[in-house]
Amino acid sequence: MSENKRTEIGELGEFALIDKITEGVEIHHKTTAKGIGDDAAVFDYGGDEYTVLSTDILLEGIHFDLSFMPLQHLGYKAIAVNVSDIAAMNAIPEQVTVSIAITNRFSVEAVDMIYQGIKAACKNYKVDLVGGDTTSSRQGLCISVTAVGRVKKDKIAYRSGAKKGDILCVSGDLGGAYMGLQVLLREKKVFEANPEMQPNLDDYQYIAGRQLRPEARTDIIHEFNELGIVPTSMIDISDGLASEVLHICKDSKVGAVVYEDKLPVDHQTFDVCHEFKIPSKTPALNGGEDYELLFTIKQEDFPKLEKHASVFFIGYIDEVENGARLVTEGQQTLPLTAQGWKHF
Repeated sequence: MSENKRTEIGELGEFALIDKITEGVEIHHKTTAKGIGDDAAVFDYGGDEYTVLSTDILLEGIHFDLSFMPLQHLGYKAIAVNVSDIAAMNAIPEQVTVSIAITNRFSVEAVDMIYQGIKAACKNYKVDLVGGDTTSSRQGLCISVTAVGRVKKDKIAYRSGAKKGDILCVSGDLGGAYMGLQVLLREKKVFEANPEMQPNLDDYQYIAGRQLRPEARTDIIHEFNELGIVPTSMIDISDGLASEVLHICKDSKVGAVVYEDKLPVDHQTFDVCHEFKIPSKTPALNGGEDYELLFTIKQEDFPKLEKHASVFFIGYIDEVENGARLVTEGQQTLPLTAQGWKHF
């Protein structure tokens, strides 16, 4: 008698698992304009706007470590990472719901600190906290946020709209969040070895902040509206630049060329990479959690962003047959591969 085959989730990975569990999902309502497969789902309730919706979970021990994550920052980050998904659709966030599962090791004051961060983020991004759920947890803290926004139908940006010749852009510097995490983990080990040694983050404030309290780039979305730009495709950088470029290539059925010497790296990130003996382009390509926007624009829109202080032009969209490629600083052309965060 043959045994039932057991497939480990780690054998598939996150994206293959999503493909597996969403296989055969049917859409029953014409109001569902876009279901699974982008940064947010899209709903058409009539009129000239779409409603977009995204949800995300932050789980203790997986997405954050409370030994160095301040509770206020955790609350703020929970909102920011969800708002970032709304921004990636070229939409403006308007409402959020927050659900939280907590153990009895958390006091009322601790929960209040989390919500201080949540409220601060809601104020900053001008979104309304409109509901949620609270429940007990047997182990660890879990925060789940659902964000809702709106966008004009002629301005929505999907991952699937990139065309040959489009310019590949990113909204800010890369790799800082990953290197911030490395510093925080190092300081944690020092403290665990000798509790009298207090963490020293004075020289790492920028990159530590990129990890602990990231900002969603809603400012870029407002600027797109002012400049009359509609990105041909867009995605936020949560799993690493290389991974997100490959998502756009897959969904748009295109290839891409990324120039290594065009990748924006902050000077503090560069210095810490040297300190850790890591090539600075490695976290820029694969670090993740920067929550910048990766987007493509038509060539005729280039002059509108040419002098923008925080928009960097890192490559272009090519034919699908050529695949996604990285042109190194030494002018070698290599296949672009993703080595970012593995969830399983």
